[in-house]
Order: sequence, then C-alpha cells, then structure tokens
Amino acid sequence: MNEPNWALARKRQTLETRARILQQVRAFFTARSYLEVETPHRIPANAPELHIDAVPSGDWVLHTSPELAMKRLLAAGYKRLFQLCRVWREGEQGSRHLPEFSMLEWYRCGVDYTALMDECEALLAALVPEGKILWQGKSIDLSPPWDRLTVAGAFADYASMPLDEALATDRFDEILVNEIEPNLGCHKPLFLTEYPSELAALARKKPENPQVAERFELYINGLELANAFSELTDSEEQRCRFESDESARTAAGKPAYPLPEKFLAELSNLPDAAGIALGLDRLIMLLTDADRIDQVVAFCPTDL
Repeated sequence: MNEPNWALARKRQTLETRARILQQVRAFFTARSYLEVETPHRIPANAPELHIDAVPSGDWVLHTSPELAMKRLLAAGYKRLFQLCRVWREGEQGSRHLPEFSMLEWYRCGVDYTALMDECEALLAALVPEGKILWQGKSIDLSPPWDRLTVAGAFADYASMPLDEALATDRFDEILVNEIEPNLGCHKPLFLTEYPSELAALARKKPENPQVAERFELYINGLELANAFSELTDSEEQRCRFESDESARTAAGKPAYPLPEKFLAELSNLPDAAGIALGLDRLIMLLTDADRIDQVVAFCPTDL
C-alpha cells in the first residue's frame, strides 16, 4: 500500500477554511440582493491586454475574466451581479500567481467606483468581524475607512522617477511592482486610485479630470487584491482602446486576438455601473496567514 499524499492531507484545515470563506462571500452578496451568475469559461475573445495572455482552447480561448459576459448581462437589464469562477492566464506562476485561479467579480448599476470601495470594506468586515488580521507577522487594521492614495501621489512618495517619465519609457509596471507596491497597505488596506488615462482599460475617464480614469486597485500589506472601474459605456472609445491594445500586443510579437464584437455591439446599452475583480486565492492567503498561493489551493500545476 502506498503512503498517503501527506502534503495534500496537511491542507485539510486550510481547505475547510477556504470553503467557509466562499460560503460567507456568497451569503454577503445574496443578502445585498446580488444575483449569482455563471458565464462560459471558453469564449471566442477576451478584452485584449498587453501583459495578459489567454490560454488557447481550440479556436477559442479560456477566459481571463468573466467581465465581458457579465457586462453584457448588465446591458440586458440586470442590476446587481456576482460570480465566483475559475480564470486562466498563460504563463503566470509564482508565490502570488497561478495560471488557473479563482476570481470573485461583482457589478452594480447606478453607482461609480467609490461605491465598490465601500463594499470592499463591508465584505472584509463580514469575513473578519474582529476587524484585524495578522499576516506574515504584521497586524493589519481592517476598520473603515481605508486609506486612499492616487497613482500620482504614490509615484511622488515612493518611485525613483516621476510618473510621466515612467509612462514615457514604458516602465510604469516595473516601477509600480518593484518600488511602490511593497509600501502599500502595510498597516491598513489602501485603495490606489486615479490611474492615468493611458491605463484606463475598460474604465471611464474622470469627468472633472480626463487625464485620469475612475479606476482603483486594492492593496493589503503590499499584496494587490482587487481591480475596479467605473465602467466605460462609450462603444467607439472602447473599440479604439481595444485596437490600440491589440496593436501593442502585435508589436510585442504576441499572438493576434479578435475583438469581442458582440460585447462592443451591446456596450452602448450599459447603464452607469461599476465593477470589480477580486482574487479569491489571494484573499484566502490573507485570511489564513499563508505566504504562498499554492498553500491555499488543493492542487497547483506542479502537483498534477
């Protein structure tokens, strides 16, 4: 008789905690009148992004996010939606990344991205009623309100070069990851806000300051946990952004992706809304004091 897989057996307590967290997440959104939905994992086209590559599945791809399908539901008249699902991103693996991971996304009509900040605070309050976590030896105060910092302010405080120079030299992501992120949310969660309009992705520009987008990312002790937008509803502007991103992918030697035409055709029906993607595995890392993402999933690719 072979020995049991002790490495897998030792994960039992963490996996039981993970299951309870997912149940609590579902209860939180159901109590707030959100409808849980399931959308296809295999799709003809994702939103093109320079630094995210999809996993091929025949002539289609596995989705990198359920965002496009969920926003088509909003455009069809649904008001509040959430989804817990698997997503895939080619080549992402490390202490905080897996090529297949779990995502929580939720979308809400009639609000902007600041309402999602409030809901992030409320979600963590529901999951951690004591209002504090200890992660990797550091105590994090979860009591609201959480800190907010603009991208321009973060570059002024922590970066070795100004924001404009980082954008002009294509070093924004490098500087953000290596110099800025380790300083974010070290004692209290932090919303990094007002991304430059060049990095708006699917977010609308701020009406009173179109140089920045209504986008935030949530950080807790240097760990990026969520990415949120006030949603862009201008289909022509979104098409231009997609075409620009696809051109950048092609210039970088990456495979060409078709544009998501059905999404673009329905985008003009989208009412004012905001949406957010939150990495569930990273959230569970924080709540179980795990230092590696492979500790909070049953299997990672090297186990198979």
